[in-house]
Amino acid sequence: MMRWLLLMIAACSSPRSEAAPTPRGPSIELAPIERDQLCVTKGSMSGGTVTEPTMRGYARGAGGDAAELTFTYRGETDEGRELASGQMRRQLGLKLRAQDSCNVVYIMWRLDPTPKLDISVKFNPNKRTHEECGAEGYTKIKPRKKTYVPAFEYGATHKLRGEIVGDNLFAWIDGHLMFQGRLPDYARTISGPAGVRSDNVKFDLVELATPQMPARAKSAPPCKREGGD
Repeated sequence: MMRWLLLMIAACSSPRSEAAPTPRGPSIELAPIERDQLCVTKGSMSGGTVTEPTMRGYARGAGGDAAELTFTYRGETDEGRELASGQMRRQLGLKLRAQDSCNVVYIMWRLDPTPKLDISVKFNPNKRTHEECGAEGYTKIKPRKKTYVPAFEYGATHKLRGEIVGDNLFAWIDGHLMFQGRLPDYARTISGPAGVRSDNVKFDLVELATPQMPARAKSAPPCKREGGD
């Protein structure tokens, strides 16, 4: 009896770890955005095709907790460009809660040095522009378990989807759950639309789907170009 009581006391006093979410399918409803709803803030897109080494954009008037990018890979850009950190990366991905250049959640499908999903939160309180924060404020999000991630191949069309549910982030490639991890608490304070980012890859943007917010879309601020890592 005494041994059972001691075990119960120890169990109650021990810190409880949060149970990992079970594998799940997408739950946030998305709808494709119109082409003129995409605000390209850095680089350019011509006829739905991106050929410049740096491209950043967001969906005006859209929600920011989920997005799905459908794209066709067209190879590396003719010229390469380093990130603000000095690294050279070939990657394409989603921006969630894209508040500004200094506060955003990234889901990047990276090709080098090996294919992987690179999830990070960029958080710089009281900073907004790239000139103010540069490449500062990044926190890498660890997956609950490692999963093999393929490379995207020339001419192939893929879907990359991400969702934030509570404090958990989920990411899928072509319908397969590839990542689940917990965001830091301060990610709750970041608020903005979904968007897209690319570095040193050419691609056709077939479709970008986001949570729709019609009331906000009508009064969305005009598209303004700016910097960004």
